[in-house]
Amino acid sequence: MQDSATSDTGGGIAGKVIAVTGASGGIGAAIAERLAAGGATLLLGARRVERLQDVVGRIRSAGGTATAVPVDVRRRADLVRLVAAAQEEHGRLDVLVANAGSMATSRFDELRQDDWDDVVATNLTGVLNGVAAALPVFRAQGSGHFVHLASTSAHRIVPTQGVYAATKTAVRVLSEALRQEAGPDLRVTVVSPGLTRTEGTLSAGEEMAAWVDAVAQPADAVARAVAYAVEQPAGVDVGEIIVRPTAQD
Repeated sequence: MQDSATSDTGGGIAGKVIAVTGASGGIGAAIAERLAAGGATLLLGARRVERLQDVVGRIRSAGGTATAVPVDVRRRADLVRLVAAAQEEHGRLDVLVANAGSMATSRFDELRQDDWDDVVATNLTGVLNGVAAALPVFRAQGSGHFVHLASTSAHRIVPTQGVYAATKTAVRVLSEALRQEAGPDLRVTVVSPGLTRTEGTLSAGEEMAAWVDAVAQPADAVARAVAYAVEQPAGVDVGEIIVRPTAQD
């Protein structure tokens, strides 16, 4: 077991042990690569293991440190295993980035209840599973940082995104409550991206793809926001960052 050179008690990214869920593509992969470039030691979780290994390979080829851990955030045991891997391999976990999400959208009249269940299980219960796995570890360490990915959909509701927006609003609410309960030693950040160019948004129908081509920001814009929150010095807690394209309403 190797102790990290630094921890969440100090500023900067280098040396911090950071776990990222949903890291096999899109925003999650961009976050992983951005943090790796800053010198973090990464544990990357996702369901798409082959894609996850590709991200790990790119990071290692660039001189970074990353390990792939198969994770389905809907399963409590998977989050426990991700946090345990950080402790076993590096002696601690400094930051947990809860990025994994589902963006299934539809009008309520379509009654896609299986999609609703999956969105709630992934976007909301998945975040809570991460809190439950990491909070006792952060308490024992006396330091730790939760970074939760929400969405501008939690700020502006539009048709077809009712269930998705509800889960992202819930993430903002639970994160603020967690921040209030966390005390002076822990940090909680919400990052709310606007329209972002990812496989998910490009494959969400012709209308969405056209909007993405015209308006969307790159995934690295969101990754930079996460890095900004993580690199702040001890005693500084960035509560929420909204990062969206200038052309988005």
